Amino acid sequence: MKSFYGCLNNYRFTNERIWTSIAAFPPPTDAPQGHPVRRTDSPDHPTPSPETDAPPERVALRLGEARLLGLRRRGVSRFGGLRYALAPVGARRFAPPTPMPLHGEVDATGTGPIAPQLPSALAPVLGACEAPQSEDCLHLTVWTPGADAAHRPVLVWCHGGAWQSGGVLDWYSGEALARRGGVVVVGLNARLGPLGWLLADGGVANLGLLDLELAFQWVATHIAAFGGDPARITAMGQSAGGVNVAALGLRGASGFQRAILQSAPLGRGARSAEAARFIGRTLLRAAGAADLRQARDLPVERLLRAQLAPEVVAATRAAADGHGLFGPVLDGDTLPPLSAPLATHAAGRVDVLAGWNRDEMRAFAAPGAAVDEAETERRFATPARQWGAQAARAGARAWLYRFDGAHGMPFGACHGAELPFVFGTHGAFASAPLLAGLTPADGQRLTHQVQGAWLDFIHGRPLPWAPGPQPHVFA
Repeated sequence: MKSFYGCLNNYRFTNERIWTSIAAFPPPTDAPQGHPVRRTDSPDHPTPSPETDAPPERVALRLGEARLLGLRRRGVSRFGGLRYALAPVGARRFAPPTPMPLHGEVDATGTGPIAPQLPSALAPVLGACEAPQSEDCLHLTVWTPGADAAHRPVLVWCHGGAWQSGGVLDWYSGEALARRGGVVVVGLNARLGPLGWLLADGGVANLGLLDLELAFQWVATHIAAFGGDPARITAMGQSAGGVNVAALGLRGASGFQRAILQSAPLGRGARSAEAARFIGRTLLRAAGAADLRQARDLPVERLLRAQLAPEVVAATRAAADGHGLFGPVLDGDTLPPLSAPLATHAAGRVDVLAGWNRDEMRAFAAPGAAVDEAETERRFATPARQWGAQAARAGARAWLYRFDGAHGMPFGACHGAELPFVFGTHGAFASAPLLAGLTPADGQRLTHQVQGAWLDFIHGRPLPWAPGPQPHVFA
């Protein structure tokens, strides 16, 4: 089914709100081989209803002093574009987020704009998409089977995108997971790129991380009104989002009890404040600003274009720390200085489901080009194993997985390849080259396996494999 709301490459800045329409693969008729799964006609895993173009119905929900107007479709209500903080514009650009209570009647039928960003570097793999963009992006979206007293498990999603792209997109619709798994799903928008992760003299580090932390606090406070249990929150992040989840764990009051880390490049550690400030000063000069005060008055497009300036690229390389342009900074305030990799310090705080994709680095190479498989091991697999070992020493449990993909996928099980199978959003990935050649039967089978395991973990049920250093393989 064609999606009505694209993803992130149109590079528009608007507050337009559009209803997202996502279809999940139906369950397979036969159980897949090699991975015990639950039938989808159980109370915990109800069978999705057939695809339909019937318009959604409007629903209302009382949240404190606010009345939220959302949409309900095929047994799932969606309340989108919910502000958790004041718009970070004007004097609030480059400042920590300020909580914003909701009052009066709130139109929650859209999803809100994503953070300003340049086109994704992975568009040749994930497909070209579009979405409205605005600095007024501190919103979240909730999908729920029912705003009642059921106290369902809650899944909070932190997207990837190298801290420069992504948001609440069709790719990550929580509708299918909410319907199949009886869970409440929350998708978060936060500041990205120079607006969220730049550190300059006199500035605050890790603003994007502080945005996410405030959003988790909002969820813990309000999710019961959406039928969720604030004592059963699972944080799930992919790539940069997984690193953000780990970094939130370091800050103590993380607001979640379990974590799912998908292809989190924890082997790259975090950047020093000194290196981050050097890169930040270089980027501000490239944008035409002498300091943060001047940068607050610049058009956002100037800040975005400055990311591509040759001197900024050179400064990033000169840091020689293995990082890209942005990411968590060990400033000693928002994040403590660490004497060991991030995973070593964060592991053991909560139970975790962590893993990697077999062919991660093929997403970053030209088709047919040689790929350094050792990089997949160094950046993704080894840190996941280290997390599992450290978790065991600390008394927590870690289930490891490896996603091998399905036959016919031209990029193999590359970085991001598991996402359509986790969310059941193959319709939104219809233009994705990574899924070219995937048969419907393989898509159904693999989606059923992956979603079943993820939902078991979110519910706190036993997984079909034991925690420990040996990963389960999804293929």
